[in-house]
Amino acid sequence: MSYLLESEKASIRLWTDPASLDDRTLGQLTNIARLPWVFKHVAAMPDVHLGKGATVGSVIAMKDAVSPAAVGVDIGCGMGAFRTNLTLSDLPDSLKEVRKAIERVVPVGKGSHRDPVVGRAGLYLDDNHRVRVEKNLNESRHISRAVLGASQKEKIAKQCGTLGSGNHFIELVHDETQRVWLFLHSGSRNIGKTLADLHIGIARSLAHNEELPDPDLAVFLAGTREMDEYRRDLTWAQEYAFCNRLTMAALVFRALQKGFFEQLKLEESILCHHNYVSEEMHFGSNVLVTRKGAISAARGQMGLIPGSMGTRSFVVQGLGNPDSFHSASHGAGRKMSRNQARREFQIKDLIAQTSGVECRKDGGVLDEIPGAYKDIDAVMANQKDLVEIVHSLKQVICVKG
Repeated sequence: MSYLLESEKASIRLWTDPASLDDRTLGQLTNIARLPWVFKHVAAMPDVHLGKGATVGSVIAMKDAVSPAAVGVDIGCGMGAFRTNLTLSDLPDSLKEVRKAIERVVPVGKGSHRDPVVGRAGLYLDDNHRVRVEKNLNESRHISRAVLGASQKEKIAKQCGTLGSGNHFIELVHDETQRVWLFLHSGSRNIGKTLADLHIGIARSLAHNEELPDPDLAVFLAGTREMDEYRRDLTWAQEYAFCNRLTMAALVFRALQKGFFEQLKLEESILCHHNYVSEEMHFGSNVLVTRKGAISAARGQMGLIPGSMGTRSFVVQGLGNPDSFHSASHGAGRKMSRNQARREFQIKDLIAQTSGVECRKDGGVLDEIPGAYKDIDAVMANQKDLVEIVHSLKQVICVKG
C-alpha cells in the first residue's frame, strides 16, 4: 500500500505512513521532487530515512540527467546470498571458532589484504567469477586520473574481498527448511566513496545546478563530458562492488571447507545492488533510475532484504509494481542515528537483542544494535505489493566491521 503526497512539481509516493517520517526526511524528499529533471514521481520505500542529499530508500527516475547523491557514496553497495548443501544440524554447538575463521580471511573495517587475493589459484567458486574479477581490476586503469594514483591502485587490489564497516556484515543464516546460507553485505570500499565524492563536487560546480533546493542534489546532464565521465566511473565502481562480494564469498567458502565442512558445496547464488544507476523503461519512457537504499524488484526477479544483526532477513521475488519503478526496500532502515543509538543503548541491551547469535557484543558495534533499526516485519508488511517472500533467514553467526 502506498501514500501519495503532492508537491510543487513531481509527487512523492510513499510505502510507509507519512506520519512516521520526521520533518527532515520529508523535507529531503520534497527537495528531490522539486528537481526539474524528475520523471513522474519520487518513490520512497518503507525503510526510507534521512541521507546526504538524497534520502536513503529513495527511487528516482530522471530524463537525461542523474544526481550522484541519489546513488550514494558507497557506489554499488549490495547483498549476496549463497545457499549451501549444509543444514543447521551440520553446524557445531559452539560457533565461535567458525566466526573467528571468517574474520581471519576477510579484513573488516578499514582493513585490506596484505597482498591482493585476486587471481589466487582455486579461490573462486566459479571460474567465470575469477575472470570477471580480474577483468574489473584490469579495467580500473580507465577510471578518473584525479583519484587513480599509485597508492589508490594498490588499495583497489588489496581491498577486493574485504568487508568494510558500518552496517556491512557477513552472516551464516538458515532458512525455514534449516538449510544454511552464506549472507553478506558490502560495497565498493574506499574507491567507491572517493569516486562519489569527486563527482558530487564536480556536479555542484556546474552552472545549471546553482539554484537547487539542496546543492548536494546537483545533477549531470546527458550529452556532457561530465556525465560521460561519471557514468564511466560509476559503471566500473558498481562492478567492483559486485566483484568484492564474489571474492568475499569465495574466501569464506574456502575457509569453511578447509577448517570445518569438507563437504561444503554451493547450490544457489543471488546477488543484487542497492546503491546504483540503471537505464530502464518506465511509463513508456527511457529514464535513468537511481536506487539509493533500494533493490530492483521487476516481476520474477530475485532480491535480498536484510533486517538487523539480531532479527531476520528475506529472500524475495519482485512483483514488478510500476508505481515503485519496479523497486523494493534494501533492508529494515535505521530509525535512529548512530550517535543516538550509542546514547540510548548499553552493552547489556546489545547482548539481549543478539541472543542466540554468535557475534561481537561490544561497544564497537553498539550503533548496529537491532533496536536502532525499524521493525523488519513491519517494513515487509508495507511492501506486500512490491515483493513476495521466498525464504525467511535467521542468522546464527554475524561478522561486523
